[in-house]
Amino acid sequence: MDELERSYNEALERQADPAVYNDHREAAAVGRRLKELEGPYKLAQAWRQARADLDAARADAELAEMVPDYEAEVARLEEELKLSLVERDPADEKDVIVEIRGGEGGEEAKLWAGDLARMLQRYAERHGFKWEEMEDGVYAVKGDGAYSVFKYEGGTHRVQRVPVTESQGRIHTSTATVAVMPEAEDVDVDVDEKDLKIDVFRSSGPGGQSVNTTDSAVRITHLPTGIVVAMQDERSQLQNRDKAMRVLRARLFEAERERQQAEQAAARSAQVGRGERAEKIRTYNFPQDRVTDHRVGVNARLEDVLGGDLDEFTEALTADERRRALGQ
Repeated sequence: MDELERSYNEALERQADPAVYNDHREAAAVGRRLKELEGPYKLAQAWRQARADLDAARADAELAEMVPDYEAEVARLEEELKLSLVERDPADEKDVIVEIRGGEGGEEAKLWAGDLARMLQRYAERHGFKWEEMEDGVYAVKGDGAYSVFKYEGGTHRVQRVPVTESQGRIHTSTATVAVMPEAEDVDVDVDEKDLKIDVFRSSGPGGQSVNTTDSAVRITHLPTGIVVAMQDERSQLQNRDKAMRVLRARLFEAERERQQAEQAAARSAQVGRGERAEKIRTYNFPQDRVTDHRVGVNARLEDVLGGDLDEFTEALTADERRRALGQ
């Protein structure tokens, strides 16, 4: 408690410092730190007050009947406080690169991938994030704390419904995969130009027709890892190269994170919900108008979820992750 309160008051003082106020980057960092500490700080104050109320009730015979209620409140606040103090993922505040691909199910899987993209776009908009399509199936999500919200969407999303192409009304099961990666900044990933093989070629549209007459499309191969990123949506070669590098950095950053997490998991003999993505994280059952998140056993109305209301899942998954972290 003492360390939490010291950090919070220190952040308040820094926010009031004119030197910090005039440095936009520093001011933003301090603002994020205050926002991060504010919830635990308020819980700590409430916990201290509840403890004082409990001690007073125990010392006053007239308040003796209130002791069980005060004890329950202290226990509740203590549990919330512990969860709020779990160390956050350093990537939580980062922007996000999202890749959505059709899985099993042929054409229906591709249609389902498109539906998932629209769902996640609505989810982003509900949180005030900016959604940007970088190429077919690849999107950027920008906003404070975007990764902390979107990271739970990574994995295999299974759908059970009657496809529009099904003439006999049979229910099919299809899947689409979602990869969620923190968007890396230059300081996060050191990419040596000597490790890159960059090819330029003419962009092509549907049916192989040329979109333009210049070699504006870009393909970047990271030779040490074999990761390949191609981008052709923009008319400028420079813009396509910039987008391709953003995706490449995100993939390299995520690959390194997964490597480190796998090492940590092996060292303690168990994952804590941050390692490899589950084969099936969620099922969208159209006939039953129900979506089930298999990681936390939470159900929600299909219409609400497809409309971008994923907060119930996110809150349950965040709490579950924190409980797992406390159990390390």
